[in-house]
Amino acid sequence: MNKTKVYCVGVGPGDPELVTLKATRLIREHRIIAFPGKEPDSSKAYRIAVQAVPELAEKKLLPIHLPMLASEAEREAAHRTGAKQIESYLSAGESVVYLTLGDPTVYSTFFYLKPLLEEDGYETELVSGVTSFCAAAARLNISLAEWDQPVHIIPAIHQYDMPLSDTGSYVLMKSGRRIKEVRALLKNSGRQASLVENCGMDDEKIYQNMDDAPNDAGYFSIIISKESEL
Repeated sequence: MNKTKVYCVGVGPGDPELVTLKATRLIREHRIIAFPGKEPDSSKAYRIAVQAVPELAEKKLLPIHLPMLASEAEREAAHRTGAKQIESYLSAGESVVYLTLGDPTVYSTFFYLKPLLEEDGYETELVSGVTSFCAAAARLNISLAEWDQPVHIIPAIHQYDMPLSDTGSYVLMKSGRRIKEVRALLKNSGRQASLVENCGMDDEKIYQNMDDAPNDAGYFSIIISKESEL
């Protein structure tokens, strides 16, 4: 195993004050900062982190373009290219910090790269961040679960037609492009829900009732439906 390491650092959902002390320290300590996107201004993770750590703008910035292509072969080629970009610094003896939205264990692009980096002998480490759905619940001033209630986390953009028939709370992530379908799903399930769009960012919008949410809400929309609202 090589001595260098890739730290995948969660920078939270949007509010720079939610970037953790550990994330701040690692960004400050390392010269090479990678992030998903084509350029810094197009990366939400970078824009959050640079507000918390202004000196980030002076680091060596490494955009990793990971397009969602229709072809599996093309996606895998993009992932390999991204891994090799990072490895070019690892092989030269420098560790790399990779910025990701929210927490790296929840739908992070880093997991396209992690197995490739590890196959090539490099160590990785995940650094927790505040999750978008926990931050959204806080912005709505509600709990996600109490006592024995389960929480179900659903990627709504992919599973917008599944029945919401289990007890407990539902968190519907990545909902923005499927708002009409999700609204119908909630109605058919007899559930009320709230939506937070771009949680913690300058253009954050909160809709306590899904009936008030627009059909063109952004990709970074979190919908929460609590059992108590049935």
